[in-house]
Formats: sequence, C-alpha cells, structure tokens
Amino acid sequence: MTFGAAAVSSLLAFTPAHAEIGEPEKEDLKFGFIKLTDMAPLAIAYEKGYFEDEGLYVTLEAQANWKVLLDRVIDGQLDGAHMLAGQPLGATIGYGTEAHIITAFSMDLNGNAITVSNDIWEQMKPNIPTGADGKPVHPIKADALKPVVEKFKSEGKPFKMGMVFPVSTHNYELRYWLAAGGINPGFYSSGSDVQGITNADALLSVTPPPQMPATMEAGTIYGYCVGEPWNQQAVFKGIGVPVVTDYEIWRDNPEKVFGVSSQWADQYPNTHLRVVKAMIRAAKWLDEDNNANRPEAVKILSQPNYVGADYDVIANSMTGTFEYEKGDKRDVPDFNVFFRYNATYPYYSDAIWYLTQMRRWGQIDEQKPDSWYMDIAKKVYRPDIYAQAAQALIEEGTMEASDFPDFATEDGFKPPQTGFIDGITYDGKQPNDYLTKFKIGLKNDEKI
Repeated sequence: MTFGAAAVSSLLAFTPAHAEIGEPEKEDLKFGFIKLTDMAPLAIAYEKGYFEDEGLYVTLEAQANWKVLLDRVIDGQLDGAHMLAGQPLGATIGYGTEAHIITAFSMDLNGNAITVSNDIWEQMKPNIPTGADGKPVHPIKADALKPVVEKFKSEGKPFKMGMVFPVSTHNYELRYWLAAGGINPGFYSSGSDVQGITNADALLSVTPPPQMPATMEAGTIYGYCVGEPWNQQAVFKGIGVPVVTDYEIWRDNPEKVFGVSSQWADQYPNTHLRVVKAMIRAAKWLDEDNNANRPEAVKILSQPNYVGADYDVIANSMTGTFEYEKGDKRDVPDFNVFFRYNATYPYYSDAIWYLTQMRRWGQIDEQKPDSWYMDIAKKVYRPDIYAQAAQALIEEGTMEASDFPDFATEDGFKPPQTGFIDGITYDGKQPNDYLTKFKIGLKNDEKI
C-alpha cells in the first residue's frame, strides 16, 4: 500500500449523498489566536457572518503566547485555535505538552520573514551582490550572514536570534535558512538540551511575535523570524531590515492551521464540520479577484481586538507587496496566500515535512521508519473532515467543485517540491531519504 492509498479510500466515502451535515452539537464557541495577519480566516469568518450562517456564535480571543493558547485548547477553555502547524504534531508525539490535537484546515501559505538589526544588515551588505539598479539581489542567502557570525564567534560573543516557539514554522524556517548557508543553528537533545543550542553557531531563543521588534531594538537578539506584521514593523520603526521571506526559503510553504483536541472533534463532529465550512469561505473571500478584498481585510485586522497594528504596516505585506530595506518595496503577490493553490487543504506531506525537521534538529531523538511519519500525519491531519465540509459547500451551491482538489484522486501528497532556497527536492513519501540530503542535521541513526 502506498502512503496515500488509505487517504483515497477514506476521501471517496464523501460522495454527494454523504454531504449533508447535521445541526451543531455546540453553538457557542470560543476560539483563540495570536496577533498575526494569518489569523485572518477567523476574523473574516466572524465579520462576514460565515460562522452565523452555520448556526455558530463565536467569540474570538487573543492569547498571550503559543504555549498558553495550546494549553487552553487542551484543557477546554478554548474550543479551537489558530495554531502553528507544528503544534498539533508536537503535542501528539509528546514533544512538550502531550495531547492529541488534530487539524482539518490549513489557514495559509507563506507569510513569514527573517529580519536583522540595522547593525547586522550593514555588516552583511558587503557580502550581498547588487543588481543593475544598485539594490540587493534576492533571495539573500545566509552565506552573507556567515562571516558576521564567524566574527562574533572569534570575539567570543554569542550570535543570538529569536523565533516564536520550538515547534513553530519560524524555528524550522530560520534553521533551514541558516543551515543552507553553512551556519549550524544547534540541536535539541532529549532531557539535556531543551533550548536546541548544542553545537550551535547561532543561538535561537523564544520571543512572542508582538515583542520581536522591541526585543531586537533592545539588543537582546540580533535578528528574528516571525510572521507579519512584525517584520514590516521593524522597517516602519527604522530598527531593522527583513532580508528574506519564507516564500523565498520554501515557496508556498504551509504556515498556520486551525487546531482542536481530538476529544472535542469526536464530541462535536457537526460543529467541527460547520467551523471548517465557514473558514473555507473566509479563505476564499481573502484571495478572491486577485486579492481585491485585501484592503478591507487589512482594515478589519488593524482593529485592536485582532492584530492591532497600523493599517499601513499590515497593508505593506497583506496587499501583495513586501518592503525589505527602507524604500525597497517589491511586488510579492503570494506573500500571503489563504485559498489559492489548495492552501486550505491539510496535506499529509505538509505534516511529514514538519516531522522531518523535528527529527533533523533532534526534537525526535531517534530514527523512525517512513511508515511512522505517515502514521502520525494521518493521526493529526484530517483531509477526510475537510473533504466532507467542502462537499457540503459544493452541494449548497456556495462553492464550485473546481475550487477544491479532486477528492476522488487526491492522496494527501503534493508532488515532489523544488521551491527551496538550497535547491533540495522534498518528497513527502520518502522522509528518511530526504533527511540524508542535508549536510547539517541528524539523519539515519544519528543521535546527539
């Protein structure tokens, strides 16, 4: 049996005859989020009345940090939440807080960047080629940062950078970018190094997203990887320069998911399906007509109860552009993707990529067979629930079949992906083979 065969058999069950969804078992719901632009599907589903269309009365509540958010989903204070893609996986395999969390909805693609302080940028610039217009050639690789890190090491000073959580996309993207430039971001080891700094050339630590610019400005860290609007905030404040976006590190990478506890999903299956339906509609609205709705979305997100950053700061990336060095604004129409490219579909291959990075950096401390990766992906990512919600939208005439993958043939795996900054191809069906391709990182039976 191939990795996707079981997925196909389960998805085939959702023919039009099976699409009707019963009344919600629970109508009053509270969902958590972190103040980032990629919480947008939740805000839009609320503001446009999509939740109410499903008979759901939702309260959205900002959370202090990713750990608090996860803990509140686990203990039932929250019915569900905007989560880092690695959180349901990390919790389910028992890395950090252990709990069975699932996702049936991917919230977005891309949306992050790596920013460095003005001082570090000035030290990097001599190592970066310029184009005919005199501006830096993108993507900027970590090769340009390596001499700076080596200078710090020679002077006995640690080179410190921030990311938002140990199982965050940001941690893995920052590590990926650094390692691709020959900078070792360090390893985790079971019981002895929960900070992930063993053998590190650059020391990565956790900082909540909204605090990133101030932490860098204070000199506690020299750079960070975070979602918007906290990279553009550094540009507006004149304290730093975004050097690379995650679109350039891994083109169209999955970013956040909507997570619920497995127990909650089992207890409220109709409610869950209706939540997914509403969020699919919100995601489509966000990308409709070549992002024509984005200015309205930015106005909504700038409210203090959502992201609470200035309209212009959010719009700088949300409306299809991205500003690097002050005044160097470039078109990046896919910096934030919410629906196109099947962005909302929970692919097994996305889950497996995150698991490979957990293994690469020692969060999974021993070799696992390829079948283990698939087993965990199937336990956490639920395309079967997504397909049922999508089919209901099609049956209602709210959306078209062409808006979605072909569920009759979909096996939950994207074709091998090539859009990585180091040129390495990722095939989700061969995770162990993928790990052997990296010069820096654990592979085979290696341990720390």
